[in-house]
Amino acid sequence: MHLYFRLHSSRMIDIQTKMTGRALELLHLPEGQPCYLLDIGCGSGLSGDYLSDEGHYWVGIDISTAMLDAALDRDTEGDLLLGDMGQGIPFKPGSFDGCISISAVQWLCNANKKSDNPAKRLYCFFSSLYSVLVRGARAVLQLYPENSEQLELITTQAIKAGFTGGVVVDFPNSAKAKKFYLCLFSGPSTFLPKGLSEVTDEEETRESTFTNERVPYRIARRGMVRKSREWVLEKKARRRRQGKEVRPDTLYTGRKRKPRF
Repeated sequence: MHLYFRLHSSRMIDIQTKMTGRALELLHLPEGQPCYLLDIGCGSGLSGDYLSDEGHYWVGIDISTAMLDAALDRDTEGDLLLGDMGQGIPFKPGSFDGCISISAVQWLCNANKKSDNPAKRLYCFFSSLYSVLVRGARAVLQLYPENSEQLELITTQAIKAGFTGGVVVDFPNSAKAKKFYLCLFSGPSTFLPKGLSEVTDEEETRESTFTNERVPYRIARRGMVRKSREWVLEKKARRRRQGKEVRPDTLYTGRKRKPRF
């Protein structure tokens, strides 16, 4: 069981990181400019770590206290909020420069209790999301719709709330690597990006099977291995720039500790 969890965790980290990178690419943020982003369904903070590594600031919201506790245990850098996205996003208008969400929005289509109305919950979510974004900002929501009817329900409520945009489908001809990204614009409709169309055999396999070798979680564009000394020093420097209290650097910073017994 422990081995299964470790491999599953490694695989999911790799997939989540790639989807977050793709979502950030589709956000089309200004190059080299830190932005304030919202992560819907942030979970344990894996997507947020990617945003931090790219130099952005973020706030994550999730309905699960267990997942948020896991994010706190991982010392993730974003601010965390417990909340149900189906009841709206509780921030002031124009608070965020963009929004991402990985594998979360489709859950609003489920009615977990008799009083739940999926269409109303989706509209509440999208209308509040439209409000908290800076005008002209984008939201990129990666999702797994069960069928075309569910996808239509989601997009209809997004348009009703004021968004323009559409669905970008990566690898549409792949049974395993196919991904849906709902790209929304809180302003005049702009050019909708094209989906990726080529997937390698290796990527196809990675989506459908476990790997026997742990995939290192790397910082995009920098090539630094997570938890290495170089990575730790840069993270501490970034936290100092944010005005947070950080322990002084020493010769032991980033050094792996021996296992405890």
